[in-house]
Amino acid sequence: VHLLRTKTRSRRRQPQCTQIQTSLTQQTTTVAATTTMASNCFKNSPIISIFVSFLLASSVCHVFASGSSDRRSTNQTFKVGEELQKMKLIKAHLNRLNKPAVKTIQALLCSSPDGDIIDCVLSHQQPAFDHPQLKGQKLLDSPERPQGQNPTNLRTEVFQPWSSSGEYCPEGTIPIRRTKEEDILRASNIRRYGRRSRRYVRRDSSSNGHEHAVGYVAGDQYYGAKASINVWAPRVANQYEFSLSQMWVISGSFGDDLNTIEAELYGDSYPRFFTYWTTDAYQATGCYNLLCSGFVQTNNRIAIGAAISPTSSYNGGQFDISLLIWKDPKHGNWWLEFGSGILVGYWPSFLFTHLRDHASMVQFGGEIVNTRPSGLHTATQMGSGHFAGEGFGKASYFRNLQVVDWDNSLIPLSNLRVLADHPNCYDIQGGINSVWGNYFYYGGPGRNVRCP
Repeated sequence: VHLLRTKTRSRRRQPQCTQIQTSLTQQTTTVAATTTMASNCFKNSPIISIFVSFLLASSVCHVFASGSSDRRSTNQTFKVGEELQKMKLIKAHLNRLNKPAVKTIQALLCSSPDGDIIDCVLSHQQPAFDHPQLKGQKLLDSPERPQGQNPTNLRTEVFQPWSSSGEYCPEGTIPIRRTKEEDILRASNIRRYGRRSRRYVRRDSSSNGHEHAVGYVAGDQYYGAKASINVWAPRVANQYEFSLSQMWVISGSFGDDLNTIEAELYGDSYPRFFTYWTTDAYQATGCYNLLCSGFVQTNNRIAIGAAISPTSSYNGGQFDISLLIWKDPKHGNWWLEFGSGILVGYWPSFLFTHLRDHASMVQFGGEIVNTRPSGLHTATQMGSGHFAGEGFGKASYFRNLQVVDWDNSLIPLSNLRVLADHPNCYDIQGGINSVWGNYFYYGGPGRNVRCP
């Protein structure tokens, strides 16, 4: 009886099925072809014809009912593909940056904020030697150090936690802080990881949210600079901001041909020792540390980019570290010294245009990035997070500011000028005395009642 009723219903609904098939043909040629094939194969079987028609009708309903779902599925597929491509780029980047290691040293989490992994890489395999003009060359011998004043650090206990156990990289290798996947993921642009966005050095900080409090000299020929920098761990409001204390050696205009060499203490949960260079105002050349072919490291005990410790505390112990950058009068390369006479390495002169000769400006001081979270000025600290007027033990300082002259001699600054872009947020006060020579206090808390 059920079979007969089914046959009867099938004859009665045949026009409707034809309408459905006609509508389906208008919607998609693929489904129409399937309808024709089904009719040809099963024209003598009304039950199977009904079953096929039911499937086709269901397909039509699905097409109309779930079009938006299909679009969502397509978008999700596209996003998955995009993420896979992103991870592929990251993996390729990591393979290029992390050179083969002959030894690996894992910093203890208790002594390093993120458990730095230090790879000991053969000196001639470091990233610098990827540069065509350095391939096959050997490390240069130590240059002649500038003559003149050489004050000691306020305290000399500053060190890098990764080597706190007394373990260092063997001779013939250099320590390189391993780049991790999360490091690259924090970058706004994977292809520009290790590079800064284009910005002005000092000048109008309204560009890209960079704000400064600096002391500077200009108008002469400078062949290097030195300073002792108070070590603090400023609080940074979010992952898109930074706070650093640094020394800039500058030549060229503040346009497309700006040359800079920079040595800095970069603030996060611990301050880190960083370097940077550019020859085209941060557009295409240069990078942090050893993240591109440029800086040639010669030292096996200093890891650029790794944390330094201990840090100064408010009304407590104060620590500083001296940095010296100078131009070797024999070969013309720019060398970097960290702490008390520790040579780190050099920037080859051929990397630069204007700095192949000399610098025309030197700057010292602090810089932060203000992303204006929630529409307000950032609470990212500069220096100690306290204003310059609070003085020693509370405000951060630079002391023993010096430049290197044409005769490779360290001399005191003449006509030091100070500038704060936003003095209600971060300020600076300069001075001079017989113990500290040229110095200044600087910094601030960022957002406060006078800095909304």
